[in-house]
Amino acid sequence: MEDRSSKIQSVTFWGAVCNVTLAALKFIAGTIGHSAAMMADAVHSLSDLVSDVIVIIFARIAAQGKDKNHDYGHGKFETLATLMVSLALLAAGASMVSSSVGSITAILKGESSESPRLLALAAAAISIIVKEVLYQWTARVGRKVSSQAMIANAWHHRTDALSSIASLVGIGGAMALGGRWLILDPLVGCCISIFIIYIAVRIAGPALSELTDASLSDETEAEIHKIISEVPGVIDVHEMKTRQCGHYSIVEAHIVVDPDASVREAHAITEIAEENLREKFGDELQVSLHVEPSVDSK
Repeated sequence: MEDRSSKIQSVTFWGAVCNVTLAALKFIAGTIGHSAAMMADAVHSLSDLVSDVIVIIFARIAAQGKDKNHDYGHGKFETLATLMVSLALLAAGASMVSSSVGSITAILKGESSESPRLLALAAAAISIIVKEVLYQWTARVGRKVSSQAMIANAWHHRTDALSSIASLVGIGGAMALGGRWLILDPLVGCCISIFIIYIAVRIAGPALSELTDASLSDETEAEIHKIISEVPGVIDVHEMKTRQCGHYSIVEAHIVVDPDASVREAHAITEIAEENLREKFGDELQVSLHVEPSVDSK
């Protein structure tokens, strides 16, 4: 658990360092280079930094395991971090929409606007490379340690890379065509923000379901039922309840056994069932099996 937490915090810390550097670069490039898209990109990088801090703090809390006040561990703090990262994305997207729409309206009204400069274009290119590398690294480690918060944060990096690609197109088009085509820059910024809002909602859904104790998928529950049912001595399985708690699952079920089985024999059956489940779903799976005697066997 400690090794898992240290991996999450290490990768996220270096992501935060990159985000601080990129945000500063983008603000400078956006200001000097007269680019609304690059300024929107800078805001996005700052929101990435916020999500980095959230993941680092909550990953440390989630790693604490069970204690007196948390019988099921602290796994849902990581889920809460996932939801908070998605809300940070949503706020960034909304801010970018407002800024971009304001620039579009000003250009349509005929207000003068300077063409973006090469510095803004260079900053976009650098951002694409750095953020895509961060996405690949963060997502790979996130999948390896089964951290949805880390994967959500990786998507924060990916949306920044995509927004920089869009900025590159918008800034390049505005520079090459000029005139009315200057609207390309804020227009692209608006499209970026809509995509970011979409990603935020997509990430928030599963996290919200988990925080409200939604059951595991029907396919997963069917597999759990099958694994328990195949244990010698198990006659039936019912009253199964499941839920996700961060990177591990929680399973509760009633198993029916021969009423003439001794306590020792019934306990051995539950141990085999629990061991088989952990082999499939991981050692941190929390299982609680209640033994009942078969009525039909009497």
